[in-house]
Amino acid sequence: MDLAYIPSPSSGVIDLGPIPLRGYAFCIIIGVFVAVWYGGRRWVARGGQVGTVADIAVWAVPFGLVGGRLYHVITDYQLYFGEGEDWVDAFKIWQGGLGIWGAIALGALGAWIGCRRRGIPMPAYADALAPGIALAQAIGRWGNWFNQELFGKATDLPWALKIDADTDTGTVAGTYHPTFLYESLWCVGVALLVIWADRRFTLGHGRAFALYVAAYTVGRFWIEYLRVDDAHEVLGLRLNNWTSIVVFLAAVAYMVLSARHSPGREAVVEPAAVGDGGGDASDGEPASAKAAPAGSSPVTTVKEPRGARATPTDEDGATGGAGDATPSKKG
Repeated sequence: MDLAYIPSPSSGVIDLGPIPLRGYAFCIIIGVFVAVWYGGRRWVARGGQVGTVADIAVWAVPFGLVGGRLYHVITDYQLYFGEGEDWVDAFKIWQGGLGIWGAIALGALGAWIGCRRRGIPMPAYADALAPGIALAQAIGRWGNWFNQELFGKATDLPWALKIDADTDTGTVAGTYHPTFLYESLWCVGVALLVIWADRRFTLGHGRAFALYVAAYTVGRFWIEYLRVDDAHEVLGLRLNNWTSIVVFLAAVAYMVLSARHSPGREAVVEPAAVGDGGGDASDGEPASAKAAPAGSSPVTTVKEPRGARATPTDEDGATGGAGDATPSKKG
C-alpha cells in the first residue's frame, strides 16, 4: 500500500463550454510567455530595445514548434506510420510529443531570420533568451503530467507518480518515477546556473546559451535512464542519450573556442538602439547639434545631470553588474 504519491489528473482536458482547454497546450503557452518576458528584460538591460525579443519570437516560436514536432515524429515514426496507426495523428500536437532538440534547432533558424531582419547579432539574442528557455522547459514539462506520459520506472518512493492503466499503450496502473518533475526541477536549476554565471563571468557571444545547452544535456542524460517509454536504442543507449552526448560536446567546444576568438561581451547588442534618447530619429542628429542661429558660434554645451552618472544595469535588472557596457549615443 502506497502511503504517499503524486496524483495524476484524471483528464488532460478541461471543457470551457464548447472550448476545450488542454493542459499540455496551456503549459507550452505559459512557458513561451515566460521565456519572451524574461528574455525581453535581459535584452533591454543589455542595451536593446523594448519589444525586440517579442518581435523575433514571432519567427522563433513557430519554427520551434514545427521543429519539435518533426523531431518527435521522425524519431518515433512507428507511432504514426506503423501497422494499424493513423498518420493523421502526427499533426495532433496537443496530444503531446515535442522533441526539445528539434525545437531548439529549428527555433534557432527562425530566430536567425528575425535577427537578420533587425540587424542584431544572433549570439547576443541567444544569450538573453537562455535562462528563459530553461524556465519555459520547466513549465512545459508539466504538460506530460496532464497527459500521464513519459514517466520513469516503477517505484514506491513518497514522491512517486500515480499512473492509471491504459490498454492502448499497455501501461499497468501503479506508481512510477515522476521524470517530468525531475526534468522540470533540473531546468530551473539550469536557469539559475546561467543567471549566476552570466553575472559572475560576464558571458557574451553566445556562451551563456552554450552553458544552458551543456547543463541541460547533463540532466537529460541521467533522466533518460529512468524513462520506460519506447525509444530507439544504439549500442545499448537510448537515442536521446547519444544526442545529449553529442550536443554536450558541441556546446563545450563552442564555449572554449568562442572565449578564445571573442573574449568579453558585446558592447552594443542592437545598433538601432544607439541613437535613442535625445536624437532625431529621422536623420540621426542629436538635438544638441542642431545648427546655431546665423552670426552665433556653433558651440555645443553638454550638461551632466546633477549627481553621479547613471549606474548601468545587468541582464536581470540589478544595478552595478560587473562588466556591463552602456552603449554610446551617437547623432
